[in-house]
Amino acid sequence: MSQPVIAPPPPTEPAPTPLVGGPVHRPGRSRKSGWLFVLFIVFAIAGLLQLLHWRGKNATEGNHTTISVARADREDLVEDLWLSAEFQPYQEVSLHSKVTGYLKSISVDYGSHVKAGEKIAELEVPELEDELVKARSAHQASMQDVSRAEADFTQADLIYQRLANVSKEHPKLVAQQEIDDARTKRDGMNAALGAARQRVEESEAEVNRTKTLFDYTVITAPFEGIITRRYVDPGALVQAGTSSSVQAGSTVGSQSLPLVDLAQQNLLRLVFPVPESAVPTIHNGALVEISVSALNEKFQGAIARSAGKVDRSTRTMHTEVDVPNPDGHYTPGMYAFVRLILQESKNALAVPVQALVGGDKPSLYIVNKDGVLEQRSVTIGLQTPDKVEIKEGLAEGELVVVGRRNGAQPGQKVAAKLAEAPKASAPGNPAP
Repeated sequence: MSQPVIAPPPPTEPAPTPLVGGPVHRPGRSRKSGWLFVLFIVFAIAGLLQLLHWRGKNATEGNHTTISVARADREDLVEDLWLSAEFQPYQEVSLHSKVTGYLKSISVDYGSHVKAGEKIAELEVPELEDELVKARSAHQASMQDVSRAEADFTQADLIYQRLANVSKEHPKLVAQQEIDDARTKRDGMNAALGAARQRVEESEAEVNRTKTLFDYTVITAPFEGIITRRYVDPGALVQAGTSSSVQAGSTVGSQSLPLVDLAQQNLLRLVFPVPESAVPTIHNGALVEISVSALNEKFQGAIARSAGKVDRSTRTMHTEVDVPNPDGHYTPGMYAFVRLILQESKNALAVPVQALVGGDKPSLYIVNKDGVLEQRSVTIGLQTPDKVEIKEGLAEGELVVVGRRNGAQPGQKVAAKLAEAPKASAPGNPAP
């Protein structure tokens, strides 16, 4: 057998010598370029897959329009009305002087607390003092006149009685003329005694009148309260409360300047106007919610009184709530808000008011359990600024459209997206 012939290996050629200044070939650089190319291919494939997924998702969503919906739930609905109100003193008065005189002293100033009957100021009226002395002297003189008239009457009556008795026992002894004269004199003395007593009453009345006027020189507080303003200082001439001046033959009354203003603040009136539409809900004892923004407080009060008629100029009715204020926590002139409950519906089936479609008959757009959009007529009840009661035509838990339908029509399959409907703020409702 012949042995196989092994071919000799090809001759190894020496590596070419690079030219001076020419490029140098490095095997490691080719490997790095290959890896970069592979990474580029991988990222390109990933991007292509993402693009295909996005197009497929858009194509799927294009078949079902997305619509914002809300669920019909049961809740308590209240239709209320917030009204602006103002605290006012329960009683308020400007104190005037009954008589004219100089202010002798004044014991109060702005913000002074006074009790009922407490002395506020005193006037100096010398003329009244003289008139009082004169009236008392006249009264004493009239009393002395009565004493003399009583003595004269007693004497005249005694003479008449003696003559009458003698005439009865001895008819021929005393002349009838003497008896008649004695009786006439007695009657005259009796009339004089009556006139003297009348003058006593008149003089006593004059004393009381002058004394009453003199008592007016001391001004006292008619009720407990706070001095809100002071007008005069000691030494000022204070005119009588109402004075008269004659102009061109006619009498014209002019109001004088008061001494102080007094306001009762331990009990306040919260006054607010009720519009004509809400007047039927007003009755004494009805509870209302009161919010005082300046103090960030809320409390309940009861309607104490109302005018009972609607003002023609404003079409509102004056209404008041009494607010106890023993510590002066509330200040007259401070504003508040009063909340009136007009209507109330317990456990009502309610949907957002944005879902209601107006027209001759109210209706709703509903996404049924199959995801199909349908329009349904409903019967509505109580409506608040953000919710409306559905009495008929809707079941609890159904989905109603609250946003735009995005071109979807009844009968079309849609994708429901549950969203919370924005709440409308009630007019006049203060921030909590």
